[in-house]
Amino acid sequence: MSETILQTSGYVCIPYLHSHNTIELKDTWDHSKNIEDMYFVTATFSEESKPYFSSSANHYILAKFKDSKKIIKEIEKFNQDKPSFIFTMDEGLFERESQGTMNFVSVYYLEYGDSEEDVSEVANLVAKREKVGKAGVGHMDLCCTIPQKFTFPYSGNIVVLEVSSDKSHQSVNKYCEKTRRDVGRKGITLTNLVSLSILEKLK
Repeated sequence: MSETILQTSGYVCIPYLHSHNTIELKDTWDHSKNIEDMYFVTATFSEESKPYFSSSANHYILAKFKDSKKIIKEIEKFNQDKPSFIFTMDEGLFERESQGTMNFVSVYYLEYGDSEEDVSEVANLVAKREKVGKAGVGHMDLCCTIPQKFTFPYSGNIVVLEVSSDKSHQSVNKYCEKTRRDVGRKGITLTNLVSLSILEKLK
């Protein structure tokens, strides 16, 4: 049972718009057993990913879900003109108790595939970073009423890190950037897609 949950659990980001759809979806998730946690976040897209998601929003609702199929159905029902992102974790790299509260989620993609050797190397390096409480690899689905100009080619090679720290978001971002560079020194191109700074816990 736990294996099934692991395969379909993950993260969803919906644009925080002052619209009926945003409010309806937030209310649905407030009472949903499928949603473990929910946050109000600021999203910073990297220069590399911006061309693919030019219509993205600045603020999002980030939620951790157990079942991706339910999430995709709900988002399709309340679809919006700015993209929603569903990051489904296909494999957990590790999870541990971390000091402090989770205040940052960093999403990356592997540019040159996700071979077992590369994923294992990423897991080993990230595990040494004590502020990272959880890491996983998976794939991304996109929902939007308006098609994006360019198709994002790395949606099958997603890496997500949860970071816990009492320091500023800027400081945590630098911490994540150092982690990314450490991976790069091993010859693995890990590129930032979006950084999510948690402003408030909603659930």
